[in-house]
Amino acid sequence: MIEDTLSTKLDQLLAVLERMAPPQAKPLQADIADTFVWDPARLELMPVKKVNRIDLGLIHGVDLVRDQLVSNTERFARGLPANNVLLWGARGMGKSSLVKAAQAAVNQKLAAKAAPDQKPLKLVEIHREDINSLPVLMGLIDASEYRFILFCDDLSFDHDDTSYKSLKAALEGGVEGRPDNVIFYATSNRRHLMPREMIDNERSSAINPSEAIEEKVSLSDRFGLWLGFHKCNQSDYLAMVDGYAKHFGFSYPVEKLHAEALEWSTTRGNRSGRVAWQYVQDLAGRLGITLST
Repeated sequence: MIEDTLSTKLDQLLAVLERMAPPQAKPLQADIADTFVWDPARLELMPVKKVNRIDLGLIHGVDLVRDQLVSNTERFARGLPANNVLLWGARGMGKSSLVKAAQAAVNQKLAAKAAPDQKPLKLVEIHREDINSLPVLMGLIDASEYRFILFCDDLSFDHDDTSYKSLKAALEGGVEGRPDNVIFYATSNRRHLMPREMIDNERSSAINPSEAIEEKVSLSDRFGLWLGFHKCNQSDYLAMVDGYAKHFGFSYPVEKLHAEALEWSTTRGNRSGRVAWQYVQDLAGRLGITLST
């Protein structure tokens, strides 16, 4: 009786210890999808069934940075030297859309050439609040036969936020360095990823101003390629609207299309790719057209 009770207690204790133990990373199944979201709680890459992206040809007004990003992405996919990329600048100008579109465009180009040893490029989105888990994620995919873009959208750091140190180490600063099959793409409204007032405050109160901000500013230096996105002018904005209208086959007078698009941007107080897309969605709804990118 005593032995049975002791055995039961031990089983209960083992069950508690198992629940307290940190989760074990699940075997990587990179072949089941081309796009994933990193779940650090489960130590697992969650496949994305339907990716929210638009065709590369629908992204207008950023031709130079588009070509630079696609070229860098294709070189990486082919196993050639490529840079981590920081896409920074005006909101709504297609930074995150361009990353997802570039991955798809490169995969389509590689598939068309049908090289027997060429595998599709994978995209893994990691949320800003999970940056500290980057070393775990890279350790999981390091031995994979696939190549991965780790993508963080709207990356920035606030006061007293030290997680940027994990990012610096993951990009280049660690002992092992960045795995050969991993590259990091990030979008941000800030070129240096830090609030301007944060940098200014440290400069004004430091004994040596240049050294005080060097560590934080150097985070951006880990990105070898900086792609700047600026507010678009009226011509670029209307070209975006025209591109959408042509792609979806709108039968709508150009003069009316432009007049409405400009009025829409005025009510939003901004001209951008996002505003152009929102107008097109409104117009499609009024015309009874279903959009499918």
